[in-house]
Amino acid sequence: MRTVPASTLSFVGSLGLSLTVALGLACVWLAGVIGARWSSLIGIALFGASTLVGSFTVSNIGGLFMSAALYGLGGSLMFTMSNILPLQWFNDRLGTANGLVKLGGGIGATVMALVVQQLIDKVGIAWAFRVMALTSLASGIPTALLIRERAPPSSSSIDMSLFRNLTFFLLFVAGFIGIFALYIPSFFLPTIATSIGLSSTTSAGVMACYNACMALGRLASGIACDKLGSTNMLLLTMALNAVTMLAIWSVASTLAVLIVFAALNGIANGAFFVTMPTAIGRLLGPHAAPAGIGMAITGWSVGDLLGNPIPGFLIATTHADRATSIVPYRAAIFYAGGTAAISTALVLVARLRMDANLIKKS
Repeated sequence: MRTVPASTLSFVGSLGLSLTVALGLACVWLAGVIGARWSSLIGIALFGASTLVGSFTVSNIGGLFMSAALYGLGGSLMFTMSNILPLQWFNDRLGTANGLVKLGGGIGATVMALVVQQLIDKVGIAWAFRVMALTSLASGIPTALLIRERAPPSSSSIDMSLFRNLTFFLLFVAGFIGIFALYIPSFFLPTIATSIGLSSTTSAGVMACYNACMALGRLASGIACDKLGSTNMLLLTMALNAVTMLAIWSVASTLAVLIVFAALNGIANGAFFVTMPTAIGRLLGPHAAPAGIGMAITGWSVGDLLGNPIPGFLIATTHADRATSIVPYRAAIFYAGGTAAISTALVLVARLRMDANLIKKS
């Protein structure tokens, strides 16, 4: 695949991520029809199929696009269920519940960042994909069978009247813009690490640090949502995301600085996926929250699809992928930091609409 441009490869990953959120509303509706358990089982089956297909198409760009599409379909079902099920069981501790749910994904990502590289080195990319598929099916199917709903959600998955709530609208737009920057570090950290002279093993270690801190950010932010306020934590999360990109990543020319960035930005990245649904859930209440969260998640699809190809194009244009320093990557980094800063400003306006006292729990 060396002849395939970085922007094209990043688009493959972006397709899967985009479908994961683009189908959020459809998944909320499906859960209302067949239930969360069956929705989750279908999701894990499609997810496993995606990696199996990928194992046979590692040298075929068309096959990888098919694998990404299956990943998006399965991932959307699983991700949506993880966001709407806690609403049925928790209120005062909704943030902690969301944090614990998302922590599982963070732990898995941390382990896989290390294991996959070892598998690739020992058995090759194709068999690494197959091991991932079998592992996900073996662990996911029994877990899905244990899912129990307190009250079946309504099959109604969209309520356009929610946009009349200006605070919800601001949070929706903040997520729509902010997601453009969110996956850029996880996609391009390994490339940048290699460019500044780090080995593939060290690069995998940097990604493991990033993923571990994502897991920490998910749990810690969930607990903090219940203690300090979910919208307050969302604002802090978005601010940390923007600052770390603009002030740290742009000068990360050594392993030490890159690890500092990976740790802090990983925390912010993980926290976003807990603080945003928790803030919307508490803003709208349990009845309207599933539709509101589904609408917000679906709004992320454009950013998931285009967020990584844009910096991929910037990297290709500046020939940063052949560079030996961080400098040529700054165009892509500033693009990411700029979108994160705009999103932060929107969350700030939403928070001020709720209460002008930023110290107050909200």
